[in-house]
Amino acid sequence: MIQLPEFPWDTLAGAKARAAEHRGGLVDLSVGSPVDPTPALLQEALREATDAHGYPTNWGTPEARRAIVDWFARVRGVPGLDDENVLVTVGSKELVAGLPQQLGLGAGDAVVHPAVAYPTYDIGARMAGATPVRADDPDDWPAETRLVWLNSPSNPTGDVLGVDALRRVVGAARERGIVVASDECYALLPWEVDAAPSILDPRVTDGDIGGLLAVYSLSKQSNLAGYRAAFVAGDAAVVQRVLAVRKHLGLMAPSPVQHALAVALGDESHVDAQRERYRARRALLLPALEARGFSVSSDAGLYLWASDGTDALTQVDRLADLGILVAPGTFYGDPTHVRVAITATDDDIAAASARLLG
Repeated sequence: MIQLPEFPWDTLAGAKARAAEHRGGLVDLSVGSPVDPTPALLQEALREATDAHGYPTNWGTPEARRAIVDWFARVRGVPGLDDENVLVTVGSKELVAGLPQQLGLGAGDAVVHPAVAYPTYDIGARMAGATPVRADDPDDWPAETRLVWLNSPSNPTGDVLGVDALRRVVGAARERGIVVASDECYALLPWEVDAAPSILDPRVTDGDIGGLLAVYSLSKQSNLAGYRAAFVAGDAAVVQRVLAVRKHLGLMAPSPVQHALAVALGDESHVDAQRERYRARRALLLPALEARGFSVSSDAGLYLWASDGTDALTQVDRLADLGILVAPGTFYGDPTHVRVAITATDDDIAAASARLLG
C-alpha cells in the first residue's frame, strides 16, 4: 500500500485556531481559493446547458475543444492546434495527480518537478509507484526520468520561466525522449514580467510540440474553482494516449461545465477585470509585508513568497498572532519562506495589511 504524507493544510489547525483568537478575527491567506463571484456570463452559460441527459464525452465536447484551440492561438500565441491536441479535464489537480499513472509510469521511473513546488507533483509520482525528484536544472535529471513537470508562473514562488529557459528544458527532454508537462494556470496573472510564455509557444518549440503538454485551469482567472473547469493541450500522441486511459476511468467533465468553459475562453473582459482585482490586493498587501520586515518575491500569480529570515513555522506563528493564517514553505520544500495568498476579499486584505503595519 502506498504511504502518503498527511494532507499539508490539515497540519495548520493549531495555527488557524491561534489566528482565530485575534480580536479582529481570522484572515485566512493560506489557500488560494477564489472569493469573488463567478461572472454572471458564466453562471448563465451553466444554466443554458442544464438539459444534460446524456453522458458527457471524456475528450470534451466539440464546442469546448474548439474554444480551447482558438484560445491558445488568440491568447497564448500557440497556433496550429486541432481537436486531437486538446483534452478537457476535471479541474487541473486531478490531471497533475493522475498524469504519471495515465502515462503508464511506475516503479523504476522518475518524475521530476521543481525544487520548490506544489505538493501534488510529488503525490502523483508516488501514486503511480514512480520516484519523485526535485530538480530545476536538466543536468540534475536522473537517468530514469520519464516525465518532467514545470510550473510557470510558479506556485508558490511566482517565478516565471522565459523562452530561453523553456527551450533548454525542451532540448534536454527531446534528447532523452522525456515528456514535459507545464502547469501554466497562472499565466494570465503577470505582475513584474511582460508575459509568461507557454511551453507550446513556437519560440520555444520551433514548431514541434512532440512530447510537450500545457496544463491549464480556469479556477483563478474566471473564478470557476467550483466548476472544476480545466484542460490540457499538446502533442496529439500523448494527449490521445492519456485520453484512452481516462475513458476507462470515466474521467469526464459535466456537459454544462464544458459549455461554461467554452464561453469563458471566448470572453477576455471578465479575465481582465479579475486580474485588476488581484493587482489591487497585491499592491496593498506586498508593501505591508515588507514594512513588517519580510522580503517578498512574486513575479506572477496569486501568491507572495515571503521571508523574514526566521524559519517558516516561526513565521506562521508570528503572523497567526496578528490573526493572519499563511502556508509554511515546508509544504513546498522550502523551510525558510511562507506563502501568502492574495485571493481574500478586499476587506480581509485591507485588515491584514493594517495589522502588518500596526
